[in-house]
Amino acid sequence: MAIMPLSHLKLIDLSRQLPGPFCSMLLADMGVDTVCVSNPNDPMGIGIPFLARNKRHMTLNLKSGVGRDILLRLIDEADIVLEGYRPGVPQRLGIDYETLKARNSRLIYCSISGYGQDGPYRDRVGHDINYLGYAGVLNFVGQEDGPPVIPGVQIADIAGGALMATVGILTAIIAREKTGAGQFVDISMLDGSMACNAYHTLMWFITGQLPQRGREQLTGHWPCYSVYETGDGRYVTVGAFEPHFWATLCRYFGREDLIASQWAEGAAREEAFAFFRNAFRQKTQAQWVAELSEVEICFAPVNTLDETFADPQLRHRGMIVEMVGPNDPTMVIGNPIKLSETPASLRSAPPGFGEHTDSVLRGLGLAAQEIAVLRRDGVI
Repeated sequence: MAIMPLSHLKLIDLSRQLPGPFCSMLLADMGVDTVCVSNPNDPMGIGIPFLARNKRHMTLNLKSGVGRDILLRLIDEADIVLEGYRPGVPQRLGIDYETLKARNSRLIYCSISGYGQDGPYRDRVGHDINYLGYAGVLNFVGQEDGPPVIPGVQIADIAGGALMATVGILTAIIAREKTGAGQFVDISMLDGSMACNAYHTLMWFITGQLPQRGREQLTGHWPCYSVYETGDGRYVTVGAFEPHFWATLCRYFGREDLIASQWAEGAAREEAFAFFRNAFRQKTQAQWVAELSEVEICFAPVNTLDETFADPQLRHRGMIVEMVGPNDPTMVIGNPIKLSETPASLRSAPPGFGEHTDSVLRGLGLAAQEIAVLRRDGVI
């Protein structure tokens, strides 16, 4: 088995919804010894199962004094704590950073929240759609003269939250190697979402004009960068942004006269759109994929999820993995971070809810009778 570069680290994951478990999945795939802690009656159960791979899972009632004390014992030996509570909740539970830092000065404590640990929005509730709205990202999703459209994937949760948290945690690990001290990592999904708005921010700074939904270079206003319907009601994407890609596209379709109209407005833009919309309706999506995939125009189909899981490139890259779970083999999404010498690995299938509670407690020195009492009292 390849060396796991982060196998010397221990993480206690108190998070529940998508951002935290996605972050700890990336770290667990790289070897971090990860223990997920949930309330015994958590209605979410294990959550998204494939995000729990390579992790252990235990139940613990943190509102119980005994449960809190057990968690503190786990944290005494941990390197990282990850949580997704609303600001103020960890303080009420007695598991906030300052409390834990006093016990473990090397602890890296990462909080993922909607709006961050301070500021006027600190205590507001929210979800992905709300953070994208504040960040200005949602304003660019949709067609000209139409309403904003909700993205089909959780941009704020994953890009704004999980990925930013992963970078923050790894940076804090490296800093600890130099200073010997841990630190608090404050991740706001609003902050992370705003950081994703780089291109439109650049254009605003350059032109002095506020970008408009559906009227910018990367939002479908011009035919060189757009989605087209095919003859079977499916769709394909064309991203011929650079002039040489656009010229190749026009020549391929026998319309060299349209090359000069790449960024044109008015009648010239409408003529180019009308031509390509009609042209792509002449064949099915599968026919266009067979014909255009190797043409240098930046082309791709709009796949359904089952087609994505069958895609030869993604399968070659190890992004579709079969794991044997508690019941049956299951297909899961692989790890997207490819390292040549210390690659990520999917070593263990997602655990059952609370599957490792007893073994974790035995690791703390608790006897079987003590564990039975904790279960009787609702602590686990």
